[in-house]
Amino acid sequence: MTSPIDNTDISCDPYNLVVLDMAGTTVADGGLVEQAFSAAAQRLGVRPGSDEHARKLSYVRATMGESKISVFRHLFDDEERAQYANTVFEEAYGELVDGGRIAPLPGARAAVERLTAEGRTVVLTTGFARTTQDAILAALGWQDLVPLTLCPADAGGRGRPFPDMVLAAFLRTGAVADVRRTVVAGDTSYDMLSGVRSGSGIVAGVLTGAHDKEQLARHGATHVLGSVAELPDLIARAEA
Repeated sequence: MTSPIDNTDISCDPYNLVVLDMAGTTVADGGLVEQAFSAAAQRLGVRPGSDEHARKLSYVRATMGESKISVFRHLFDDEERAQYANTVFEEAYGELVDGGRIAPLPGARAAVERLTAEGRTVVLTTGFARTTQDAILAALGWQDLVPLTLCPADAGGRGRPFPDMVLAAFLRTGAVADVRRTVVAGDTSYDMLSGVRSGSGIVAGVLTGAHDKEQLARHGATHVLGSVAELPDLIARAEA
């Protein structure tokens, strides 16, 4: 027995769910991921300046946006070492955040507030652990900015490029009846893949973070923007 094909016309439905990445998309962290990685690698005997360090750092850069524990599992190929590296990384990143080393990207908060005022539900997602995500939100004073924030553990443990966090936002908020009226925005190819795999209707890459226009487009971006500040206008044009 075959399932019926859904030909429902949703073209008049609003894009009322907006799922935004944090670091590199709404938050500027000034390369703190690389600094925290170096701290974790050094604790595991990877000497800064060595060929091994350069290879591992190259992989970290290439996989920006992925769940950090997944990155460390690949780099260290041993669960105990990967978990230890991830713990050290999160601690180092948290200390840098507490030291005032992050800031909202220009126009990011205003964009979120405008989207909310338009009746859209905004969800912030990250590849970091919950403790680190909460530290970032607290440092920015964003604890009450949006109704829902998600990290990989909140969506079953799989981060980007899997679609799980986007789909968790869709299921938990009930903001739209069809996932095709979801908007995903991020600065990495993994953000784009998660948006495409979730079935979201708009998958917007932004040029304020890790990856360039070619990388974002190649991994499925429907639009590439200078920054997240341009996203409300893009959505308004798409609905018009």
